[in-house]
Amino acid sequence: MSMSKTHCTASTALAAFLAFSAVCPAMAAPHHKAAPKTETTKQAAAPAKPPEDQILAVINGQVLTQRDVDNRAKLFVLSTGLPISPEIMNRMRGQIIHQLIDERLKTQEILKLHINVEPDQIAGAISNIEQRNGMPKNALRDRLATDGVSLTTLIDQIRVQIGWMQVLREKLGEEGRITATQISQREQALQAEQGRAQYFMSEIFVPVADPRHDENELAFTKTIISQLREGAPFPIVAAQFSQAQSALDGGSMGWVQEDNLDPQVVNIVRQMPIGAISNPIQVAGGFVIATVQSKRVVGKQMGTLLDLRQAFFPFDAPLNPQNPTDQQKMALQRATAAVQNTHSCPEMEALNKSLGEKRPSNPGSQILERLMPQMKAVLESLPPNRVSRPLVSMDGIALLMVCDRQQKNLAQQSPSEIADQLMNERVEQASRQLQRDLQRRAIIEMRPAAKTAFN
Repeated sequence: MSMSKTHCTASTALAAFLAFSAVCPAMAAPHHKAAPKTETTKQAAAPAKPPEDQILAVINGQVLTQRDVDNRAKLFVLSTGLPISPEIMNRMRGQIIHQLIDERLKTQEILKLHINVEPDQIAGAISNIEQRNGMPKNALRDRLATDGVSLTTLIDQIRVQIGWMQVLREKLGEEGRITATQISQREQALQAEQGRAQYFMSEIFVPVADPRHDENELAFTKTIISQLREGAPFPIVAAQFSQAQSALDGGSMGWVQEDNLDPQVVNIVRQMPIGAISNPIQVAGGFVIATVQSKRVVGKQMGTLLDLRQAFFPFDAPLNPQNPTDQQKMALQRATAAVQNTHSCPEMEALNKSLGEKRPSNPGSQILERLMPQMKAVLESLPPNRVSRPLVSMDGIALLMVCDRQQKNLAQQSPSEIADQLMNERVEQASRQLQRDLQRRAIIEMRPAAKTAFN
């Protein structure tokens, strides 16, 4: 049976749009192709699993079971979207046990101080992780549910991260208050550094319990690096495995100057290309994995700040460009009509709400110069209050509109940004000190099943 002219046109248009379109991180989730299962993979997965209720460690009377470790491992595999071999997971198992022991100690301190983490705080943190990884709303939750991983695994981890931050603020007390004098002193310091390098970067910190025997942590760090270079999303990996306080922000440190970095890290990031993943960097207390998103000179970086709105037409199934569904063809027709009939940012917001708001109407301010080249080409010449051409991805069609564009010196840090940076530095230092104290005072019994993971 032949296809109607309308459907033929829609099919061709979808294929053409998909071939040319680029979707910015605020709009679409990455899609990873699963590796085909081979006989080697099947054989590697053959060894019998230990029972889920097997106790691996007892931390101040609280047990850590095989189920806890398996769930955290599954969470990592699913959230990265990469096929990970059983051999790699075995190499990671020891560090997962170490991390879960640290989380038990943190949880015990949270409970001791009667700190309560509200559900909306956890929901906000999950949403933040999704946004930083370019995922649509609830994508991480849905992926876990589809693959049979309890959402509790993710919630428990985030609850510890948020609760620990509150512990640190309580421990710091008055020391946690940033004064106007301290902000002024940092502003003067920045003025003195005019012309020096500054880096927008992210980190993953892997602590080392005993610097004399860091072989397991180094092996784990190298494994993580290999997965990142294969395409694992840095924010997701940082949120799960970094023991720095920046983990809650997907590892993002924001803009930092060289004086606020370990000398070993400075030596590496000076030479790193944008977007590269570093080798393990040994610092006091552990290893750092760094990536640099951008570099600039302190005090000077002119850029174009865009205030955007978007509308997203979701597909009912992943797009096959050669054989789009009727719903996908209809979505393209509706998006094309909206290009002609939408003339303001409030109208774009209303349109997106009518479509179920699968993407946020306001994706946040975007810096034109940091967008992907194809996306930059779409927005660079787009006049205000005009709708972009339809941008087709595997899961839907996006329309963008520029509400306002401003030239701004992006290197000028506001007092609030400086205060945040000072607070982060103070909290990070307090966190490492308190963790060492908790480990020193703890009674930790490692069972034989856990000890084999470190060999």
